[in-house]
Amino acid sequence: MIYLETKHLLIRDHIADDLQAFHALVSDRAVMRYLPDIYCASIEDSRHNLQTSIAEIRAEHRTKYFFAILERSSEQFVGAIGLLLRPEPTRHSRGNLGYFIHKKFWNKGYTTEAAKAVLHFGFEELGLHKVTCGCLSENAGSEAVMKKCGMIKEAELVQHSYHEGQWKDRVMYRLLKSEWHAGV
Repeated sequence: MIYLETKHLLIRDHIADDLQAFHALVSDRAVMRYLPDIYCASIEDSRHNLQTSIAEIRAEHRTKYFFAILERSSEQFVGAIGLLLRPEPTRHSRGNLGYFIHKKFWNKGYTTEAAKAVLHFGFEELGLHKVTCGCLSENAGSEAVMKKCGMIKEAELVQHSYHEGQWKDRVMYRLLKSEWHAGV
């Protein structure tokens, strides 16, 4: 089991006991507004997604790292963060970062703190060469997290994603291992 600690957070692989807190997160339409593919209306859908995350822990060639974020002081479930590795000839050379947290924890710096810890894990433990992350251009909070992590805008994709009945722009950010080391 992977277990990361930061000043305010505990970041670890999901466990079965996360189900209720995980469901409260992924069934909240406001939290999942920009992640409709992950939204779960039923506890059974949430259970299935959580079981998939837990099963990945034991995968021989793990490519999906889905973590729970907990507040250290209270051990409350803050949200989730993940790093998906891309299958390539050079194993674990690139990953994609994603995150979402409960509304009551927004604007506390927790997402940035968790993202930095997972970036460190990706570069230092997994030996990744590059990590990417993206969001719809209108999702200023998510884009701010990428910037605070030292990520660099790599692309602006015009009318790239169909969301809420219209085509919307998307931004993509990157961080190379060398850039991570230069900023650390």
